[in-house]
Amino acid sequence: MLKPSALFSDGAVLCRDKEIRIFGDTDAGAELRIELRGPAGELLAEAACAAAEDGRFLALLPPQPARSGCALRFIGKTEECGARDVAIGDVYLAGGQSNMEWELRYAQEGPEEIASHEDPQLRFFTVPRKAYVCDDQRQAFDSTRWEAVTPGGNGSVSAVAYFFAAALRKRHPDIPVGIIGCYWGGTSVTCWMPEETLRRLEEGRAYLERDAQLAAGKSMETYLREEAVFRENLDAWSLQVEQYKQEHPGAPWRDIQSACGPCPWNPPAGPGSPYRPGGLVDSMLLQVVPVTLTGILFYQGESDADLTEHYDELMLAMLLQWRKLFRDADLPFLFVQLPMWLDWDAADTFRWPALRLAQAAVRDTVRHTGMICLLDEGEYGNLHPTAKRVVGERLHRLAETMLYGEPGGESPRATGKYTMGRELTVTLSEPVAVRNGGAPALLEIAGADGAFHPADGRISGKELRLRSPEVPCPVHARYAWTDWSDQVNLFGFTGLPLEPFCL
Repeated sequence: MLKPSALFSDGAVLCRDKEIRIFGDTDAGAELRIELRGPAGELLAEAACAAAEDGRFLALLPPQPARSGCALRFIGKTEECGARDVAIGDVYLAGGQSNMEWELRYAQEGPEEIASHEDPQLRFFTVPRKAYVCDDQRQAFDSTRWEAVTPGGNGSVSAVAYFFAAALRKRHPDIPVGIIGCYWGGTSVTCWMPEETLRRLEEGRAYLERDAQLAAGKSMETYLREEAVFRENLDAWSLQVEQYKQEHPGAPWRDIQSACGPCPWNPPAGPGSPYRPGGLVDSMLLQVVPVTLTGILFYQGESDADLTEHYDELMLAMLLQWRKLFRDADLPFLFVQLPMWLDWDAADTFRWPALRLAQAAVRDTVRHTGMICLLDEGEYGNLHPTAKRVVGERLHRLAETMLYGEPGGESPRATGKYTMGRELTVTLSEPVAVRNGGAPALLEIAGADGAFHPADGRISGKELRLRSPEVPCPVHARYAWTDWSDQVNLFGFTGLPLEPFCL
């Protein structure tokens, strides 16, 4: 039995300029030779390896420049197999929850894009959504194949990842791009971390204990019955929503929700739940480990906003664990800071601004990480804004700055503060300006008592000078400390919004 990972099937994209890790399964102890050949059949690289006792093999090919039209050959003593139309370029893993999972066909810009897009050097491999390891999960992964961009196709790929990759291809047309999608809507950051990692963290143990209480010793059989009922109700609601959208094109989310009712989101807990801490590592993430990556794209956090005050600790642990799994201590990690959001007629919880700052803290703590700000985006009452092009293209701008050496991909941010008399000054990484005129909005200051009050802001170069008649001796400042607002109006000269801050 010789079975390379489905990642190395026809149309695969291998990572350029790094050691290329090729893996799969065969007979225990079997010796293999892997060849990488160019468009004319010339030998570009080769490696020999022997499978471990469990049949797993791993071969290491030397770094290669970007090119297309290559082939892989797997040669054993009694078996051979191969892959055609292999490209070498930039490979990103796109992970997270529903806003990363959001399919291109449902994005605001998706249908028009799908109708005409064509790029044989832009390819997607989407890890099947399977919540636990079983025969069905293994068969689903083994049958997954790379999908090139063709007119009328690719509607089910991640919209955010698509717009990121399309922009990257436009900027670097000689470099093929591969996206490995590994995401699941509604998941916590803890779903993507091994249980042993979670048990080393106090906050991780709290998640595990909470899930154990919810599952209450439930058997797999009982869980599957409950999950089937939940899925039936959710699918019926989703179908009703789609029908309403077709009958009422462009209808706002409030009208859709009013006609179809609230989303019946009450997934059961249990041993097969995709939402259990550590649940998707074995069944999804490890299926593509340790593939060589250019970087990681990550959009997640919504599900954790009401569950933890220590999201930064959890995300940091996940990030470091992923780098270890993918055998790259400096693997670039590009992620999305949560946009504005508040449910219809709900009270502001101030949980989302706290989580935004936790995300920024991870960026500020770990090297080779970057974050895009979406403070000017979001949709009131809708957790899933359909405008995904702006998200993907901002991630692309960030990648250009972090990986390709072009400045201008990062939002301005606060760098410090000082007080002179009744005025508190916030220093910035770059100058900002008020968009569409008017005065700077969403600025607040507080005295030693910590009671914040709206502040008048004056821009002076790379400084924001803040005053309030109610705060004679200001010592604290914050910006955009709210779940939702449509008043964001401070932007850098590159057009990117000022990051929220609390100093």
